[in-house]
Parts: sequence; structure tokens; C-alpha cells
Amino acid sequence: MPVHDKAGLKAFIDIAYELNASDPNWVAPLRQEVAEMFNPAKNPFYGHATVQPMIARRDGKVVGRISAHIDHLALTQPIEQGMGPGTGNFGMFEAADESVAHALLAAAEQWLRDQGMTRALGPLSLSIWDEPGLLTAGFDTPPMVMMGHHNRAYRGWIEAAGYGVAKKLLTYELPIVDGFPPLVQRIVASGRRNERIRLRKVDKSRFDEDAAIILAILNDAWGQNWGFVPITDAEIAYIGKKLRPLVREDLIMIAEYDGRPVAFLMTLPDINAVTAPLKGSLFPFGWAKLLWWLRHCRSPSVRVPLMGVLTELQNSRLAAQLAFMLIETIRVEAVGQYGAVRGELGWVLEDNQGMVAIADTINSKVNREYLIYEKAL
Repeated sequence: MPVHDKAGLKAFIDIAYELNASDPNWVAPLRQEVAEMFNPAKNPFYGHATVQPMIARRDGKVVGRISAHIDHLALTQPIEQGMGPGTGNFGMFEAADESVAHALLAAAEQWLRDQGMTRALGPLSLSIWDEPGLLTAGFDTPPMVMMGHHNRAYRGWIEAAGYGVAKKLLTYELPIVDGFPPLVQRIVASGRRNERIRLRKVDKSRFDEDAAIILAILNDAWGQNWGFVPITDAEIAYIGKKLRPLVREDLIMIAEYDGRPVAFLMTLPDINAVTAPLKGSLFPFGWAKLLWWLRHCRSPSVRVPLMGVLTELQNSRLAAQLAFMLIETIRVEAVGQYGAVRGELGWVLEDNQGMVAIADTINSKVNREYLIYEKAL
């Protein structure tokens, strides 16, 4: 049944905590964060999307949830890049059993058909920039910040409903204390001797300006990637505001070439390790624990959710050099300043040869796989 009121949204949010309560590796998101995702007055995704959350009931009890949504910017993208005309999405998928799962998927599909869509693609919760894909490998450890964790049964239930794999996403794990192989160190050293290259930390005193620079590079660098949807100015401001408490100036860097910003790398401390024990609530004392951590951040794990090099430089030796320089410079800061011992890169498209090559060169290993599914309606 569609959710149209506060009581329905509360039930939509609560069922995820109930169904995942026994999974020690599921990290409960803060409830207020989930509620904000579905608040059109706060989430700028609604500025270019139509969203319908739904819940399933059995004998009066909520037993599952799903969202059906259409990103109208995605409809304007080339079909060969994964989105395009007629493509709607589903996400926020949780189900008590297979019959509930199929009922939820059928309801989302019908809603998408009623909106004129001819293809369902998901799970995307809610945007491609949020938590895309269904976890299908890597269930034995909790996810890091901004990544999802799902019941391993969901894969079979979704595929039994007629969905096929559209794309595989990977995350890579690597130890970071001892540094990278000699080849990488030589590439980095060569770049540091190049006076045309300058790496700089983001500046929190002008954070909005730096966030705009980073996301402009991102829109350009990722523009030809599968699943790409441009980030709007409103979303840039919103993302910057949301991430600002997590930002450490020495963990997010911009590379300039001849004084022009051409690449960036964003690294975030793994806040999931702090929020997991809070069970989705900041009260009564969770807010104090979180505030203390944000002020005195020590994090054994860090994640690189985003990096990019301008399209005009991609597939060049300079692009690879900039990437390795950014990775190595931030690695040193993460270890020395924040006590980090492991890093995670991703997500990375399985067929993104450039990023896969970089991950391989720094001796990282795939630790999680996510699948995005599709079905003709």
C-alpha cells in the first residue's frame, strides 16, 4: 500500500530495523536521516524526481517496504549509459519472506507502468549517488559509510521475480599503513617534481566553493559512465551541508594543473563504526558520542567514495599520476593523523578498466559486490 502520511512513513522506516535486528553486520541508519530522505521540503532529489514509498501488510502487521521512483533527469540520459527514457527505479527494499518480496516488486512495477515507464532498474536508494545496488558478496563485515548491507536471501527473491543483472559494482579493501608498491612511489615522486602539478587540501573556510569545484569535476569526469545522472546545484549545496561535519581538510584534496582544478579525491572517516551501536537513534546519549567523535576523530577505517579526473585528461599518463599522487598523499594523512589502518575504494563499476587498474596497482582486493537489476515492464 502507498505511504502518504507520517504514520505510514514511520512504519516504512521502522520495518527495516525490525527485519535486520538479528544481523550483526547491518548498520542501522539514523532514523531522522531516513525520514529526511523522504521529505520533499528537505531532499533536493525531489526537485527532479517523483517518489512513492510503499509498505506491505499481512494480517495488519507491516512485513516489508519498497520505494518506486522516477528520476526525471535520468530519463534524459543516453540509453546506452544505463538510464534513459522509460527507466524507472525501485529501492529501499526490505521483505520478511519471498511472497512479500514479490508482492512489493509487483506493486512498484505497476506504479512505474502507471507513470509510463517501460523498464525497472534497481535497487537505488534513492539516487544513483546514494546507496546503489544489492549486496551479493561481502556479508561477513559491516559496510562502511554510505554503503548498504542486505539480507543475502534478497538476491534469489529478486531474480525469481524476473530481474536480470544490469551492472555489477565493486568495493576494494586495502591495508594502508605500510604504503604502496615501489612503482606507485616512483610515479608519485615524479609528479611531485613537476612544478605544473599542485595538490591542495579543501578549505573549510571556503567549503561551499571547494564543494562546487569538486562536484563540477565529478559531473564532467563521470559524465560518460554507466548510470550517470548529473548532480544539480541544489544537490551540490545539500551534499556539502550533509558532509561538512565529516569533512577533514587533509582527507579531501584537489589537484591543480597549471593552476586549474582538474582532479579530486574524497576520503571519509568511517562514521558507521560510531553510529552502529546507536541503533538508529541519537537519544538519550547518542548525540554526545557522535559529537565527541566528530570533534576528536580517530578512525581505523576510511573510505574513498568519490574521485575524478576531468574527461580531457582521462586515459592519459597524467591522469594516472594525479590519481596515485592523491591516493598516496591522503594515505599518509589518514595513517598519521587519524590512526587509519585500512581503506576502502568504491563503488567501482566492474568494467571501469581505469579504476580497476588503479585498484589492482595499489594491491587492493575486492571485498564487496553489489548488483543492480533490470526488468522490462
